[in-house]
Amino acid sequence: MSEIIDFLPDATFAIDLTGRVIAWNRAIEVMTEIKAADMLGKGNNEYSLPFYGDRRPILIDLAFNPDPQREKEYTAIRRTGDIIFGESYTPNLPPGDVHLSAMASVLRDSGGEIIAAIECIRNNTERKKLEAQLQQAQKMEAIGTLAGGIAHDFNNLLMAIQGNASLMLMKTDANDPRHEKLKAIEKQVVAGSDLTKQLLGFARVGKYEMKPIDLNDVVEKSSIMFGRTKKEISVHKKHEEALWAVEADASQMEQVFMNLYVNAWQAMPGGGHIYLETANLIITAKDEKGSYMKPGKYVKVSLTDTGVGMDEKTKARIFEPFFTTKEMGRGTGLGLAMVYGIVKGHNGYIDVYSEKGRGTTFNIYLPASEREALKDARTEEAIVTGKETILLVDDEEAVIGVVKEMLEALGYQVLNAAGGSEAVKVYEDNRDRIDLVMLDMIMPEMGGGETFDHLKEINPEIKVILSSGYSLNGEASGIMARGCKGFIQKPARIAELSQRVRSVLGKTAKDLNQ
Repeated sequence: MSEIIDFLPDATFAIDLTGRVIAWNRAIEVMTEIKAADMLGKGNNEYSLPFYGDRRPILIDLAFNPDPQREKEYTAIRRTGDIIFGESYTPNLPPGDVHLSAMASVLRDSGGEIIAAIECIRNNTERKKLEAQLQQAQKMEAIGTLAGGIAHDFNNLLMAIQGNASLMLMKTDANDPRHEKLKAIEKQVVAGSDLTKQLLGFARVGKYEMKPIDLNDVVEKSSIMFGRTKKEISVHKKHEEALWAVEADASQMEQVFMNLYVNAWQAMPGGGHIYLETANLIITAKDEKGSYMKPGKYVKVSLTDTGVGMDEKTKARIFEPFFTTKEMGRGTGLGLAMVYGIVKGHNGYIDVYSEKGRGTTFNIYLPASEREALKDARTEEAIVTGKETILLVDDEEAVIGVVKEMLEALGYQVLNAAGGSEAVKVYEDNRDRIDLVMLDMIMPEMGGGETFDHLKEINPEIKVILSSGYSLNGEASGIMARGCKGFIQKPARIAELSQRVRSVLGKTAKDLNQ
């Protein structure tokens, strides 16, 4: 029997009726770091089993001497006949939090007499950690779906407000006292839009305009911008000179770093230091990070602060939306949630190391691109006009009304449809005069993707701009890949709307009014 026990995969030992250890297998040697030679033959008064704080093998005690009252005291203990099962959780030990499960049973001879008891122990710590990570990921995914839906609906409301403000501004002289109030409304719409961008970023539906960029440029630009406003913080930078490019949305990555800077600043109320470092990194399957990161080439950005740090309980929740350690009214709790969502939306990874009183380090890993980085180019916000006919498709009556009026103010002829099926019929009846379709992505019954496919069947050369309260997420990207000519996110100012429409239709001298 001892040879069989020796090769069991679970840590196993046995004790006879006198209390002496009669079996101590290889797995328990690994678990306890005590050799069998030091345990075999030892009696009750000669050993203390080192099971992370448990002096006695409790399950074996209860196997020898059933005690229903004592067993009830341990909520994690249950019995089936001679076999008794139990679990234990011991936090904050030198090896870290430990989860053990075990089962014990008496051993009987051929006559049915008890001669010993055996206990098998399994360390479930890693499995428990993986289960916790999975539960956290599922929770974040569910919250992200909810946050994305709220942001989409809110952006539709903002589109109506923004559109009406833009239309009134076009007809209001700069000296009119109402002009400043309209500009204030626009400013608040922008603030609301920034808030929904954070929600969309967390929901991983906030990336668009993907292109190869140099993260050194983004880090440099954002850190200089931050440093100008926070003189009490010293920013130290160490850039990899030949940093690989990454496929990313530059404006989204700027938001990531600005939120991390602000988070660091808030952790250093009396001033302090921020250390920024970029590096090229290759992850292999053999690396420790290879267990959860896809092997390949990455660009790593590290941000370390000298702030107050976090305890484990706080660190476990920092990426949850609306979780904040700040007092009421001092923060939305969306900053780090947005950081997490944008990084994950770029197929990247983020980890955080922190100790109370010893600062915090955030590490971001983004997959490297094989393409060279492109320089950022900003466009001016001039209003451009035209005379073509546009079919406007949206299921929101308020959005249809205001966007139609905006397009007409720009000189366009506008037809409208309240859904996909109606859009297909209107286009079939007027295909010779419709130059462009502006198509909402999220609609009941027939959504934007299905509507686009039907319109393409009618006219393979059709020009379509996709419009949505979401950003360019996976579904919208698929529509773009099938031949959609452009994308505009709600809420859009009239200058942005005019430029996007004109860029798809093509600019001509007589149509432009710059």
